[in-house]
Amino acid sequence: MAVRTHLLVVANRTVDSPDLLAALKDRASAQAIAVTLLVPTPWAERDAAQERVDAALATLRDAGVEAEGVLGDEDPMCAVQDTWDPKRMDEVLVSTLGRGSSHWMRIDLPHRVAKLIDCPVRHLETSPPREEAGEPLPAKPRQPLLVGLLSNMHAETRRGAADAAR
Repeated sequence: MAVRTHLLVVANRTVDSPDLLAALKDRASAQAIAVTLLVPTPWAERDAAQERVDAALATLRDAGVEAEGVLGDEDPMCAVQDTWDPKRMDEVLVSTLGRGSSHWMRIDLPHRVAKLIDCPVRHLETSPPREEAGEPLPAKPRQPLLVGLLSNMHAETRRGAADAAR
């Protein structure tokens, strides 16, 4: 039985990016891997995120890559902390848009994840999926006040629980 590396891939808008999927397929052709796609996303955007995850999973599975998808907390650090399992996972790959348009790079997410967990953390800068390429980013739709408030309360509860556990 071949040794299999389990990758936790943290991505949001790039989860179905051709660059990310090609990198994972290349990695799978070089060695046996299993992939967990973690998509940190706000509650109000979960349906769209699930569609992107499903498309990425179908592509990976068609290529023979064992893969599963998880929607996580909108705060990527909380999502990684909730999902990371050191007994099961070996490495983290953080997929972001280019430095100029990536919020995750502005908050230095790959380095912050590396400080949180004790394993290799790699960064992949990708292009947006084909439908988004060349189009200006749409303005983030305003959430109804209650949805935004509940989402923020959920994130704060998670952060408070994580801090209390330390």
